[in-house]
Amino acid sequence: MLEVETVYEALGHPRRRYLCYTLLEDTEWTLTELATKIAAWENDVPEHAVTNDRREAVYVSLYHAHVPKLVDEGVIAFDETTETITVAEHAEQVLAALEGMGASLDASQETHAREEIDERTE
Repeated sequence: MLEVETVYEALGHPRRRYLCYTLLEDTEWTLTELATKIAAWENDVPEHAVTNDRREAVYVSLYHAHVPKLVDEGVIAFDETTETITVAEHAEQVLAALEGMGASLDASQETHAREEIDERTE
């Protein structure tokens, strides 16, 4: 079980929150899929409208900063060969905290995530 401070630190950056929101939708993503989705959310555009430059900027940030942080905390696992992200042992605790804090953290992130989750379950 993670300390509360560690959970808040894991969720402390908007890109890490976006990444965690995607795990509520599906528990396995490639890094490119995540970079596209997060770039779309950050720029408030559909995924097909994300430019290569924006996707690459998010990809680099995820690869070098945010994914390693979440791996170190045991929130996600990252397969270097396939560049696939999956949930890890502490994901449930962090995702529960994220859902519990939801709108107070970042209403636009939650709105984007909820819309996509709702679309997939309809």
